[in-house]
Amino acid sequence: MKLSLDNLVADSQERKLPDLVARRVAVPVASGNALAILGMRRTGKTWFCFQRMQALLARGIPRDQMLYINFEDERLLGFAASDFQPLLDAFYRRNPGVLATECHFFFDEIQNIEGWPQFVRRLLDNSKSQVTVTGSSARLLGSEIHTSLRGRALPCEIFPFSFPEYVLAKGGVLPQRSPASQVRLELEQMCDSYLRSGGFPGTLMLDPATRRQMLQQYLDVVILRDVIERHGVTSVQALRALVRHILHSPAGRLSVNKIYNDFRSRGLHCSKNGLHAFMEHLADAYLIYPVPICTRNERVRRANPMKIYLVDTGLLSAASTDLTADLGALLENLVYLHIRRSGAVIEYFHAEQGVETDFVVRDPLSGAVQELIQVCWSLQSEATRQRELRGLRAAMDALNCPHATIVTWRDQTADFDNMPGIEIIPAWRYLLPAF
Repeated sequence: MKLSLDNLVADSQERKLPDLVARRVAVPVASGNALAILGMRRTGKTWFCFQRMQALLARGIPRDQMLYINFEDERLLGFAASDFQPLLDAFYRRNPGVLATECHFFFDEIQNIEGWPQFVRRLLDNSKSQVTVTGSSARLLGSEIHTSLRGRALPCEIFPFSFPEYVLAKGGVLPQRSPASQVRLELEQMCDSYLRSGGFPGTLMLDPATRRQMLQQYLDVVILRDVIERHGVTSVQALRALVRHILHSPAGRLSVNKIYNDFRSRGLHCSKNGLHAFMEHLADAYLIYPVPICTRNERVRRANPMKIYLVDTGLLSAASTDLTADLGALLENLVYLHIRRSGAVIEYFHAEQGVETDFVVRDPLSGAVQELIQVCWSLQSEATRQRELRGLRAAMDALNCPHATIVTWRDQTADFDNMPGIEIIPAWRYLLPAF
């Protein structure tokens, strides 16, 4: 494979880095550790590597001290752990002057190569190297971080574009202060487009029909490669039926028992344990994000269904023709993703009276409640407004939280009276950084 590796290294270092929208991602830093960039396929992990390479160039670090390799390149079919050293040899053969300097290695989808953690650890231990790896499997990459690498890698999760990133990618400008009416209208229109089309970088400039087709392909590839093939799934029909159920019930509580009984009545053969395994596989591929009920009782937590959110609202719109009627569910999913990007721990609150608060947001270190957030498309209906307030007040009382937020599509605090301690904020404003 020597000639192939030499060509691969040469192609990598001669490749022009693309123009890109800078991702607003907090990157953990600790000397002597690899950076592990995690996320679903097509969310922008590769371009985030290029962004970090551009940052290095801006600091004056030459390109010959960097190497980017994508292990899904067809020229690396058959690549094994024994080929890692020849790959390094090819890099140093091309750049002999960097042997004693700090080099920066970017290994994309390295999880495909068995034995990769041992190689990365050796690279960290025996050189001045800085290593970045990416992967589209939480379990395969994450478990290696905590076992073979023994804490020598720091995870960094990449999502599809946030709303601010979407605005910039579309050529918009982020306001530095409260915007005038024309700018606000433009932001509202962009938020409407973002809600329906999602934030996958590769689909932003496509026409609606092509974008829908592309998003459906993204979904199919994740199910096939990251679930069926990776985990050896044989009950494919039941898996796809589960995915359809999730896509048609966004932001809903998912009961495995109910789904199991429904599948039995339809002649779909899958055990309850099999359904639980499917849920784990879909979460492992970063397609879904389960949110547990807010409770300190672990038995109660296990007994109650989780709420399920998708990695992108565009997938929800692309996978169904009848979701446009449930814009409230799309908005709730959008708000979840906004909170999830912050790294907070998220639960939902459900009281015995049947009322609910969508998000209990906790500090990831202390566990303290930071925010209570309710999501509602519109509060104009008195019945809807009272229902949402009952759920929020119940959570505020139970969790001793004096302040809460309701995120709506257009409503704001000034539109209503007699809501002490509760801020009502429109989605476009909630999703933007503070100004």
